[in-house]
Amino acid sequence: MSEELGGLPNGPSDEASPPPQVLGAESSQVRLIVMALSGVVFLLIATVIYILPNEAQARGPSTLASLNAFLNASAGLCLIAGFVLIRRKNVRLHRRAMLAAFGLSSMFLLTYLMHHARVGSVPFHGSGTMRIVYFSLLIPHIVLSALVVPLALLTIYRGWTNRIELHRKIARITLPIWLFVSLSGVLVYFMLYHL
Repeated sequence: MSEELGGLPNGPSDEASPPPQVLGAESSQVRLIVMALSGVVFLLIATVIYILPNEAQARGPSTLASLNAFLNASAGLCLIAGFVLIRRKNVRLHRRAMLAAFGLSSMFLLTYLMHHARVGSVPFHGSGTMRIVYFSLLIPHIVLSALVVPLALLTIYRGWTNRIELHRKIARITLPIWLFVSLSGVLVYFMLYHL
């Protein structure tokens, strides 16, 4: 299997892949770790947005808000590059692009938490059709943001451990959701601060 994938090691070590019967589902330990990490992310976001709301009004985009948009856009570009690379069967660069997307999304999460801890929730001041468009974009962005955390963790885990068929199966779900979340986050930023 390692030769099929361009000589990549099987995850963190060069050991042979586990037998096919082990590839059916994640162990309870892996599921627990994915759920725990996802839970920590949800708790951090909920704490910053709902428990520590800061009443400071943002008059324009802060450096952190602009950095958030940049990180989201960069993650989106890495996701697109990763998709193109895997379609060209360049597994090594695909992995790098997808890990870069994950790293950028993780940095986004940190700066997002820092930004919202400082300014709280920034209200949208548009009206009419723009308000409908804004909330039509924001609501699925929020819902899918919650889904993308465990999906991305599981997808990366399956790819890292060379469980390729299972990785492909979940990646077909994860990629469009993750891409939508990244790019809609950039659009929300522009609508919030530049319209």
